[in-house]
Amino acid sequence: MKKDGLKSLVTQMYKELLKNIDSQENATKAQVIDYLQDAITTIKQIDEESIDSVEHAKSIFSNTYKGIAKKSISSYKETNEKFEELNKMHQTTLNEAKDYLIDMPSLTEKFDAIQTHMADEVNKANAVISQLSQQIKALEEDSNLDGLTKIFNRRALDKYLKNVTKKGTLKHELYLLMLDIDDFKKINDTYGHIVGDKVLIFIANLLRKTLRDGDKVFRYGGEEFVVILNRVTKEKCEEIAKRLLHVISTNKLLYKGDSVKVTISIGATNYIDGDTPDKLLARADKALYNSKKRGKNQLNMELTNGN
Repeated sequence: MKKDGLKSLVTQMYKELLKNIDSQENATKAQVIDYLQDAITTIKQIDEESIDSVEHAKSIFSNTYKGIAKKSISSYKETNEKFEELNKMHQTTLNEAKDYLIDMPSLTEKFDAIQTHMADEVNKANAVISQLSQQIKALEEDSNLDGLTKIFNRRALDKYLKNVTKKGTLKHELYLLMLDIDDFKKINDTYGHIVGDKVLIFIANLLRKTLRDGDKVFRYGGEEFVVILNRVTKEKCEEIAKRLLHVISTNKLLYKGDSVKVTISIGATNYIDGDTPDKLLARADKALYNSKKRGKNQLNMELTNGN
């Protein structure tokens, strides 16, 4: 791993560790040790040959912290709800006592004190929930991973394409595939949005399992994905794309006993010197449009420079 990449990774670990400590009211040495042990495991899994492995590791640190924060929010909300329930019970008891004209000033005073204390605790819990929610939102905005599918997101794609295109001439051929799930709206309308989410996860997992280690998968937005194929020829690109069409069309998602058949359409293009991210994506999108127009569940290519 290059020195700059290593420094970047350690900096990310340091930031996330501090955020973790700051989020705990009473942080302990054991929590720090657990975090560092998880960090070591993540670093060991980094593929030295992969450009994105460091980015993945950095995102994992952020996502781990987000998981801690979300669990904290869930715990605070549960406590909050119990306090509110007790608060209502005490208020009801006080009202009933007043309705019966029972003169018990001492008991009423104690009930009032308890109610005030619980109300303060509810306000504190709400403040913590608000703070943690804001921290999660900030982390999600900085993350390079899609929250649902756990593959790279549009933000990561923009960064990657910007880095590729500013290099100008590449030593090896690069192809970009744009994939769109066929009739996704119909799937949502027929089975509901829960199944729609499961389909997105299903497709993301199939892409990861089918593609080579050096290929990159991104969720472009909605039901669209982008795949970057490095060091491939036109023929190899076509072979990989057709394999994806076959694997996805022959695998079925099971949901509550129903078999949900899913297909995709693919548009492909190649990188040439002078391309911008917008040009690359526009050509792939044009090819994808042709795949949709010509019947779906197929590949069309929009190639340049005589390929």
